Amino acid sequence: MFALRKAGFVARAVSAGQKRFLSIHEYQSVNLLNSYGVPTPKSIPAHTPQEAFEAAKQFGSTGCVIKAQVLAGGRGKGKFDNGLQGGVHMVQTPEQAQDYASKMLGAKLITKQTGAGGRICNAVMLAERRDPAHEYYIAVLNDRTTGGPVLVASSQGGMNIEEVAAKDPSAIITTPIDFDNGLSREEALGVAKKLGFQGEDAESQAADIFINLYKIFKDKDATQIEINPLAETKDGAVLCMDAKFGFDDNAEFRQPEIFALRDITQEDPSEVEAQKANLNFIKLDGNIGCLVNGAGLAMATMDVLALHGGNPANFLDVGGGATPETVKKAFEIISRDPKVKSIFINIFGGIMRCDYIAEGVIRAKKELSMDIPLVVRLKGTMEDEAKELIRESGLTIIPFDDLDEAAAVAVKLAL
Repeated sequence: MFALRKAGFVARAVSAGQKRFLSIHEYQSVNLLNSYGVPTPKSIPAHTPQEAFEAAKQFGSTGCVIKAQVLAGGRGKGKFDNGLQGGVHMVQTPEQAQDYASKMLGAKLITKQTGAGGRICNAVMLAERRDPAHEYYIAVLNDRTTGGPVLVASSQGGMNIEEVAAKDPSAIITTPIDFDNGLSREEALGVAKKLGFQGEDAESQAADIFINLYKIFKDKDATQIEINPLAETKDGAVLCMDAKFGFDDNAEFRQPEIFALRDITQEDPSEVEAQKANLNFIKLDGNIGCLVNGAGLAMATMDVLALHGGNPANFLDVGGGATPETVKKAFEIISRDPKVKSIFINIFGGIMRCDYIAEGVIRAKKELSMDIPLVVRLKGTMEDEAKELIRESGLTIIPFDDLDEAAAVAVKLAL
């Protein structure tokens, strides 16, 4: 039963992971929000300690908050690899801001979402201090149930929304949005009233924010806009205190300004390299490298490996248009992972030609001087020709016809 659960988990994780939507830094999100008239605390990015010092001067005696700009949640509770605890700190003076920036910039912040390796901090953001009287959660996203965009809201902001939904589903207000026309003023005010904003002015401010968030969502081909928290401050303002954006990769050609904000230093280098070669690659934590064509077959392959007690090192779909050159590139990326102890190639040749895969495998084995055991299962178009190429190569490549047997051997070789 454990193996079944593990296999299913791997497949679901990869299925979710394939949706690599662009994320942007908080300071970039603030700029985007402000460009649509959505209010936020005054915020200034800094890329050097001196810039942080100068930025902090603009906040005067009230001080400000300095926040590490790393694409990961849980920054406040994170820890830098140089020992500094926390990626969010209150500062009272420019000198203090400069000191924190000197420790944050160039260091890696490790949070629950980054994994043990952490992510590099190349910028910080200094924001004015605004005291919330109450915090709310707001999101705009696509909803499969309604078949369109929805506004998701809760009066319990500043918390993990999944926990809120699990404990008290009634605390989540979901409002379908007309794709073409957006939220009406009446609908937006209705949500604000349900959330319990204090007074008509605060309700009106909140409604404006809801309406404009959807405008951004539609105009910029966003997949998600999450504001947590949306704060009603003690002085009566309604402000977006933090923002998380996701944008549809398929819309890159329509959104050059948005995609110019991409920070590849926050992404796994092997995934960036694979994307350039048109390979669908996601790094995982196991020790069996996988090279498969088709997302469905790739997930099934990982399930079979898990059922035999193995742990995949990656998800890699070479697609239907792979060439010997792209197959070689795939091997370069897989073999660069020091954890990989065996590689399992599982190809079903429909559109894909098995002989192209065989050529790429042979070329990679020779040119990369690979000593990692290769287990190969090739079925379909040009299968016989592919097997002949492997036989004639004289290389140690272990061929199989049966998926189950091949997976079992790949797992054994990785032990």
